[in-house]
Amino acid sequence: MTGIQALERAAADQPMRPGKRERREFEYIRHGTQTLIASFDVATGQIALASVGESRTEADYLNHLQQLIAKDSKANKWHLVMDCLNTHQSESLVRWVAKVEGLEIDLGIKRKSGILQSMKPRAQFLRDPSHKIVFHFTPKHCSWLNQIEIWFSILVRKLLRRGNFISTEQLKTRILEFIDYFNRTMAKPFKWTYQGKALKQ
Repeated sequence: MTGIQALERAAADQPMRPGKRERREFEYIRHGTQTLIASFDVATGQIALASVGESRTEADYLNHLQQLIAKDSKANKWHLVMDCLNTHQSESLVRWVAKVEGLEIDLGIKRKSGILQSMKPRAQFLRDPSHKIVFHFTPKHCSWLNQIEIWFSILVRKLLRRGNFISTEQLKTRILEFIDYFNRTMAKPFKWTYQGKALKQ
């Protein structure tokens, strides 16, 4: 989730009164943005890991996944669902997965040859079901199939939409506090109702 703005309202909210709803100042002071990389555990409904920072580079994403896998190094298999963002199919990610799998193969050269040549062979390598870490990419324009998107909407509704943040540091702290609160009090598996049937006949 990129571009989360640290917005401070220019004036205080006007509280509710009998016959009057709460009123909010439309002007704001923008203090910058933060990016949230989060991993949602579909079995528990909890956020398994959250990384909040300035960017969402290839290195940021790889670091996040390394921390996630390290949390349960004894797991036999990891199934990770994500969209087709280029950082989700990066050269460094392929090299790391090959290392985790103990594969001593020639991966090729980025933009020239082998698995690393382009995103298509990289994605095929990352999807390999024989690996300990298996990636599942949602089709283009179908990121709604990923349950983390449902959780992002909860974050927006419960914290961000009406939030007042005086700095990016405060925004980061509040996001992490909300995640901790959510995991302790609200987390439960989402009931997935989509049956895989065509939406149009």
